[in-house]
Formats: sequence, C-alpha cells, structure tokens
Amino acid sequence: METQDPAVVEAVNASGESTLEKAAAKAKETLDQLLNVSLNIAVTGNTGSGKSSFVNAFRGVSVNDAGAAPTGVTETTMEVTMYEHPGMPNVKIWDLPGIGSPNFKAKKYLKDVKFKIYDFFINLSSERFTENDIMLAKEIKKQKKLFYFVRSKIDNDIEQEEKKEGFDEQKVLSIIKEDCQKNLKEVGDPKVFLISSNNVQKYDFENLQKALAEELPEQKRSALLQVWPVCSTECLEKKIKMFKGMIWAVSLASAGIAVVPLPGLSAGCDAIMGVLFLSSCYYAFGLDEGSLTRLSEKVNKPHIIDLAKSKFVVAIREKALTRLQASAGIATVEYFISLVPGVGSVAAAVISLSTTKYLLKEGLNDLADTARKIRKEAGLDTI
Repeated sequence: METQDPAVVEAVNASGESTLEKAAAKAKETLDQLLNVSLNIAVTGNTGSGKSSFVNAFRGVSVNDAGAAPTGVTETTMEVTMYEHPGMPNVKIWDLPGIGSPNFKAKKYLKDVKFKIYDFFINLSSERFTENDIMLAKEIKKQKKLFYFVRSKIDNDIEQEEKKEGFDEQKVLSIIKEDCQKNLKEVGDPKVFLISSNNVQKYDFENLQKALAEELPEQKRSALLQVWPVCSTECLEKKIKMFKGMIWAVSLASAGIAVVPLPGLSAGCDAIMGVLFLSSCYYAFGLDEGSLTRLSEKVNKPHIIDLAKSKFVVAIREKALTRLQASAGIATVEYFISLVPGVGSVAAAVISLSTTKYLLKEGLNDLADTARKIRKEAGLDTI
C-alpha cells in the first residue's frame, strides 16, 4: 500500500480495494450514489384515489406547506406535475392525472404517459381497482417497468369497520388485501400494499419500501432509503447503518487526500462534502423543523421540537445548509469543526482523513441519537 498512515489504510480496507487509487475511485462512485443519483417515481390511479396525499406523505410535507401537492374532493391534478423531495432534489415524484376521468380518457392517457422517464409506478386506489387500473398495469408491464398496487385510505375503512360488533383489525386488512388481489388476477399475482397517507407508521408503508428496495437497481436504493419517511424504528436504523457505511468514502474525499481527484471538485468543495453528508443525515432522520412539527402535532406533544437541540442539529438548522444552499464555503466547515473539541484548525481538518472521519462519526452519532430520543418521547415503536 502506498502509505502507512493508519487512517488511510483503514479507509482503503473499508473500501474493499487494494490500493488508494482504487479506493478513491470507489469513493467517487459511493458519493455519486449519495448526492447525485436520480430517482423518478410516478404516482397514478383514478381520480380521488389519494395520489396527492401520497405525494405529500412521501415528501414529508403537509397540505398547507409551500410546494405541497393540492388535495381536495374534486379532481386536483389536471396535468403531470413534478415535485422534488425537499431534502434531496434529485428524487422526483410525479403526480399523474387520474386515469379515466372526463379530462383524461384511458386510451389517450396511455399515449400521453412518458413511461421511459420513470423508475417505477405506484398505482393507487381507495376502493376496488378498476379496468382502467388493470389496463394501465398491463401497459407498464409491457414497457418492462416496475409497478406496485397500493390500496390507500385504509384508515377510513378501519374507522368504519371498528363500529361493528366483533371488529378484528387484522381480519379486516386481510379481507381488503385478498379482495384487491382477486380483482387484479388479470395482471398475474401482484403484491398489494395497504397504506394510510395520514399515518405512515401503520399498515404497509414500511413493507412497500422493502419491496421497492429489493427490485430497484443497487445505485437507486440509497436514494430511496434517504428520502423514505421514517415510518418505523427499523427504517431509522437502516438509514443510520447506510450512512455509517459511507463515512469512509466521504472522509477520503473530504480530507482532500484522494490521489484520483474527483472531477469538478476544488479543495473547498471537498471540505463542504463532509458538511453535506451531515445535512443529508439531518433530513433523512426527519430532524428538520417541518418533520418535527408534523410529528409533534400528530402525537400532540409540542415539546418534542425542543428535544432537537443537539449541537449538530442546531448547527445545521442555523446554517440552513441544504443541497440547494451549499455555498457557505470554508466558514461553514469551520463552524462545524468548532463543535468538536480538540479537532484543530480548518486546514488540518481538510488535509487529515482521521480528523474528518472523527467529525463525521461524531456528527452522525449525534444526529442518530437525537432521532432515537425523539421517537421514544413521541411514544413510537422502540427497538
């Protein structure tokens, strides 16, 4: 190995490569997956199926937030509308008009949908799936695209059924799922996921993410996991594990020692990448103000917001550092480094892999512990 520096040796070993040059190249690939991989998700279904509500739930926004998809009792999606994820703009979710509505007849719809740009389709229905849904699914299948049937507004069904004597929630859910699958037998043996966009903690929201992760190409999985709502402790821990597995790559690039330079990145950008990594964790763990506000309102515990006062959470919030606002330069890096005792100068942090790695680990652990504490206080599931 070209160098005996223990931190470099450790980073190369973590990469699974034999040389620093190969490790640096792999670091670039890993960082591309973290920051640059695109994901395009199409949400379709009949008018009134809850597409816009699903789009908002997926993006972690409320209907009254700026940039939210409009919802209502009438047809609100009049044309194909793209929404960027607020924490990761490379992930785009497309709200497609309701198939079979007076404005969008099924046959014309099939011609107008640009199948090639989407990575997968979510086909929603709030009742039984219709002939239009089946027609669309067959066309998607013909185009060799992934598609998933999602039965929405399950909370409404449960609310109605629990008024009946002898109510059994699991039995009701099984009956609904079996009915949907029977209704869809023309398209083979499709999986059906039962969800409530009003409560991603319940039903099949987590199972939908697992199914997507199994079938998506590897380079797309990290993007999906980053933006998926934190719907369970298991989901949060998967996110934490994923980011921990990337620390070696971010450290190698951020420390500015990679012998294979990352194209287009100055030394200042190398340093900023470490801060972007922590910013990604911040959004992925649901620690931004919007996510915390929605959670506190849902569980009726306003003080939850006050728990997010750890040093890195506050630092990211104060600097308002997102991928769209990554122009703070070395001053921002210096601010973050100052949070860790004994680290030293900015220059040292930029050139020292061990220092950078320490900063990233410290920040990731701080953000992860804060997210766990908030889930516990909110009375959500615990490990």
